[in-house]
Amino acid sequence: MSSMSAGSRVLTFSVTTSIIHAMAPNLRNELRQSKPFSSLEHEAQLSILRTSVVLEDSFEQLLKPYGITGTQYNVLRILRGAGADGLCRNEVRGRLLRRMPDVTRLLDRMEEAGLVVRARDGADRRLVSTKLTTEGLRLVDALDDEVEQEHQRRLGQLSDRQLKTLVDLLARARSPA
Repeated sequence: MSSMSAGSRVLTFSVTTSIIHAMAPNLRNELRQSKPFSSLEHEAQLSILRTSVVLEDSFEQLLKPYGITGTQYNVLRILRGAGADGLCRNEVRGRLLRRMPDVTRLLDRMEEAGLVVRARDGADRRLVSTKLTTEGLRLVDALDDEVEQEHQRRLGQLSDRQLKTLVDLLARARSPA
């Protein structure tokens, strides 16, 4: 072993491996909150809400150039899945991700934009069916790749196992105890 002489220098280096993952931002720091949360459940709920806002804001930015909102995109996907028969307003309302107090106005705006068309049922005039127009179908189809890229950008760093766990945990949180 040699001893270090005066004026010698020490070389320090670090190694980063794929085994060590960067820590996710801490919610308290992100919210600039100095006090701890009142409970782990409180922190979890706020974390879910914060994550929802971040994901939703990013998704709304993706849709902005197309002149539609996330809720309108949701309607387009619902109606595409319903097929040629379309759905009545209450069926659309029941399938929306976000509760809407006035689905009629939402559908009015979408009809004015040429994305959907509504027609009364011949046998039962009380039923009004909403269907995608050719333009509405073209738009929702055109967004498929961009939406998938957004999903990958936001959640692609998670493994399949982590994603499955996340989906399962969120489903449990939505279900009553």
